[in-house]
Amino acid sequence: MSSKSLIWIGVFIGSTAGSFIPMIWGGDSFSFASIIWSTIGGLLGIWGGFKLSHIL
Repeated sequence: MSSKSLIWIGVFIGSTAGSFIPMIWGGDSFSFASIIWSTIGGLLGIWGGFKLSHIL
């Protein structure tokens, strides 16, 4: 699989998982905290996809 594909998969999974973090403490899925956590998750997904592409 190409590195570009792995990075996009990481962005999708990371931003989706990050957007659900505020729901742990009872927040809304469309809140400002959800947007912030989604961004953080997306950035971590980029990093994870990049590292995974170098391993494979």
